[in-house]
Amino acid sequence: MALDLSSLGFTTEPCSFPYDWKTLALYALGIGAKRDELAYLYEGIEGGIRVVPTFAVIPATEPVFKSLARTGGNFAMVVHGGQKIRALAPIPPSGTFLTTATIRGIYDMKKLAQVVIDTTTTLESGERVYETTWSILYRGEGGFSGPRPPSDPDEPSLPKDREPTFTHEETTSPEQALLYRLCGDHNPLHADPAFAASVGFPQGPILHGLATYGFAARAVVKGLLGGDASRLRVLSAQFRKPVWPGDTIVTQGFLLEGGKVALQASVKGRPEAVLTGGYAEIA
Repeated sequence: MALDLSSLGFTTEPCSFPYDWKTLALYALGIGAKRDELAYLYEGIEGGIRVVPTFAVIPATEPVFKSLARTGGNFAMVVHGGQKIRALAPIPPSGTFLTTATIRGIYDMKKLAQVVIDTTTTLESGERVYETTWSILYRGEGGFSGPRPPSDPDEPSLPKDREPTFTHEETTSPEQALLYRLCGDHNPLHADPAFAASVGFPQGPILHGLATYGFAARAVVKGLLGGDASRLRVLSAQFRKPVWPGDTIVTQGFLLEGGKVALQASVKGRPEAVLTGGYAEIA
């Protein structure tokens, strides 16, 4: 099914997303938070439950899927290519978000088509709290003589001449994808073995790219920020290889000038990186 190129520029109506401490705690569990990260799991913490800024992807999920539906592409052939979030302001422990999404680009990658979607999330008061950019790939939809995707001018190179500033190793649960999907991404690729096999993953359901992304965010928080996720302002990464629930994710970070961190993640025992082109901006 060819993509509808006229969907370029499409903008959704604001999508409402009410949330409370349970929503925030479920997300933290979905990205692997443990009991030593109680501030992100327990509503009784003084000052209210904390939030990992990559939570920004959760209220954006509905408008992003509405945008993808507007392209007319086959959801069964979708894979997540990359993700960027920017946290602009702290959020209260409960409230309602309003999020709009815009299809910024549709690019030709020969065998793949890339759809780039930007979202903006505000509180009901109108205060802007999150911005996100999603790179979504449709397998088999390239070759339509469209433009190639642009590179990210902010993406740093991994230093070749020194050891990483931190290395964080963490094993995902065999049920990690089943837990993360409760946050709103119900694609059967992450739950149904028969469906996963039918779209090219005979090993079984894969972990959401955004769950791996959340593990990388927590690695930065633990490795550089002393557990204070409020200092994580930007996180960007490209998804290169699948992760299966139960895999051990190894995240390496290199602190650069100006509060930027170059990142890469791999699965222990496999040589290929699963997240590349990654970077964070910290306060």
